[in-house]
Amino acid sequence: MSIPSVTELTLLKCLWRQHPLSARELHDQAAQELHWSYSSTRKTLERMVEKGMVEIQSVHGVNVYAAALDKIGTLAAFARDFGQRIMEMDQPLPVNMFTGSKLVTDAELAELEQLLHDWPGSKE
Repeated sequence: MSIPSVTELTLLKCLWRQHPLSARELHDQAAQELHWSYSSTRKTLERMVEKGMVEIQSVHGVNVYAAALDKIGTLAAFARDFGQRIMEMDQPLPVNMFTGSKLVTDAELAELEQLLHDWPGSKE
């Protein structure tokens, strides 16, 4: 799985919370975090569709978007990448570092823990 950029992740988080959304709705929801123009949001969405990260469909003549990437799988890939590439760790990050996140539920935390534990190449 390719890991989304920080800006792509911002848009994905909006879509994981609510979907489908139009480009304008996504732009409005991400505006505080991204601080960029509406055209930048649209261009990023186009690239994300090309990469298979986001799905697009037309509803009543308006393009709406939904995340094509699984939230927990994507977060696990980010955590794994951070642990290995940034922190130079051979073991998976402990799932308790995600406790208190507004992005995941308790059930999703359990799924995340299992994904991190069972990651291919994990030495545990």
